[in-house]
Amino acid sequence: MRCVVFDLDGTLADTSGDLIAAANACFADLGHAAPLDAAADGDTAVRGARAMLRLGFARIRGEGDHEADVDAQYQPLLDHYSRDIASHTYFYDGALDAISRLRAASFRVAICTNKPGHLTDLLLDALDARDHFDAVVAADTLTVSKPDPAPFFEAVSRAGGDPARAFLIGDTQTDRDTARAAGVPIVLVSFGPAGARVLDMAHDVALHSYAELDDVAVQLLGR
Repeated sequence: MRCVVFDLDGTLADTSGDLIAAANACFADLGHAAPLDAAADGDTAVRGARAMLRLGFARIRGEGDHEADVDAQYQPLLDHYSRDIASHTYFYDGALDAISRLRAASFRVAICTNKPGHLTDLLLDALDARDHFDAVVAADTLTVSKPDPAPFFEAVSRAGGDPARAFLIGDTQTDRDTARAAGVPIVLVSFGPAGARVLDMAHDVALHSYAELDDVAVQLLGR
């Protein structure tokens, strides 16, 4: 079966507002004014909790080694995020409709994310989106995560897809590197937090709108 595998944060959904809010809550607990901004720092947010904490501490304290502080605030950030995971999060325009069309056309659809599994489950449940996907593979589903290709192959397998007829849609270098390691096409979205800058990386197809996905899927995987 043909299979389309999606990254989650910054590809299917804009999660940056809630991620940035969770990071700023950690800094507030430490007595600092919010150092991060959802609009300006969204591309950092989708790279994960540690990336946000590193940027925040660098802005507060200047450049240097802040890894001990990052380690100390990592779990509190996840705790803040889990308590308020979907206040500002939304699926990109047309994403769920495009997925419904793919499934109606007999494509399998999966998520492969570096978000921890319990947070992935919380978010999909909060957005009432679990049933749109044939499989979900998160950062801790296996012992490795992207850019190792194993989670991609696991997502395809769990979805009932054929890895020889699959591709990955993402918005970061990690996604691009995952697809390259798996030997499958990479589709990069231009509407994620990084915007069109992501297209400076080598890629197979650029996706500017989910209205284009039907044609892209047929182009890459056939009918």
